[in-house]
This record gives sequence, C-alpha cells and structure tokens, in this order.
Amino acid sequence: MIHTYLGETIHVEIKYKNRKSIGISIDSFGKIEVQAPKKTPDERILRTLEGNWDLIQKKVKEKSERVKGPQKKVYENGESFLYLGETYPINIIHDIKITRDHVVFEGEKLYVYVKQLDDDTYRQALKRFYYQQCKVLVEKSVSLYQSNFKTKPRSIRITDSKTTWGTCDSKLQLTFNWRLAMAPREVIDYVVVHEMCHMVHLNHDRSFWRLVGKIMPDYKEKETWLSLTNWKMTV
Repeated sequence: MIHTYLGETIHVEIKYKNRKSIGISIDSFGKIEVQAPKKTPDERILRTLEGNWDLIQKKVKEKSERVKGPQKKVYENGESFLYLGETYPINIIHDIKITRDHVVFEGEKLYVYVKQLDDDTYRQALKRFYYQQCKVLVEKSVSLYQSNFKTKPRSIRITDSKTTWGTCDSKLQLTFNWRLAMAPREVIDYVVVHEMCHMVHLNHDRSFWRLVGKIMPDYKEKETWLSLTNWKMTV
C-alpha cells in the first residue's frame, strides 16, 4: 500500500494475522509493516497510520539513518537524551567537590555533575539517573492504579532488561526496564497497568485484555508508541 498524508508519502506492507489489534513496526532499513486482524477495513488501517503519522515519520528517518552505521552518543554539552518522551540536551558540570556524580533535570536541560571528565563517568551518572527516576515514576503509577486491583504487588524492581519493558511473576513481583524513564508518562502508566493486570491474569488471554481495556481504554495507542520505539533506548 502507498499512502500520502500531509504531503508525505509512505510505502506500507500490510499483513493480516490472527490478532486483536493493529500493530505497526519499522525495520532497521525504515520499512513499514502493519500487522492487522483479518478482515480489517482499509479505512481503519489508514486511520491508525494517520493517527501516528508524526511518530512514524520520525522513526523511519531515525532507522534509515542507522543504515549508515552505528550512531554512538557523544558525551558533550548539547548532546540530546530522551527523558519522559522528549529529548533534552545535557550540560556537563565538572565539580571535584561533589560527593557523588549525579544528574539533575531542570526543565530544559539535563545537568550532569561529575568529579572527573570521561565518557564512562557521564554514562554511569545518566544511567543512575534513569534508574532512580524510573523507580519513582513506576511507584507513582502503581499507587495511581492500585484501586483497580484487590491484590498488591509484593515488590517493585528496576532492572537492565534486554528483552522486555516489564514483567510480573507468579509471586506478584513486578520488574521494569530502567529505560521506561525515557518514555512519556502515559506510556509508563500503560506498562505498569499491563503488568499489574498480570497479577490477575498471568497470560495474555481475552480476560487479561478486557481488564487492561477497562482500566485504560486507549491502551492500543500506548502499544503503538512502544512498537515504533526502539526499546533498546540507552545512554
């Protein structure tokens, strides 16, 4: 399918499968694929594409650029990093008097305070910042949505997962990827709700998705953001 919207044209491959929702993926070369439930009307697919147009264009550009070669972060003033769904420049501040390297977010910049000037120090300070913020953000989301559940999580952990945004095990232990701090707040809420629903239904059966939809009716929009975003977002 070739579709033009707002003066931009994209080529889309559509695959119909046994699934309930429409998913959009973009491969490493910027190729767009839509996976839709069987017999999905073209109009619904087009509405989904147009509703996520800006994000699709952004991701196609990003992934097309990656074909040129791996893009490493440059740890210098002005380099941009994701936080809560937006990109912010870093400002490195060298201060040998501080007790610990740390990062402070002040509206428009991420201030990186370090005792020594080297890339590994900057990287570790930023990663620690994301860990800390993810913990705070996730705990707030859990508290916000707890009234929807009779059971409570036994523990909440933040880890460096290589495959998932979050998990819930049979012991009601919730685990989340520290990179979630880079996602918009509403996406963080969705991942939290998703895992909390696993406290009731451990698999992804119809009952599970009904519960997710009851608590967060627009959860598919959040899934689309995740499907269009490289979960390996890193520093």
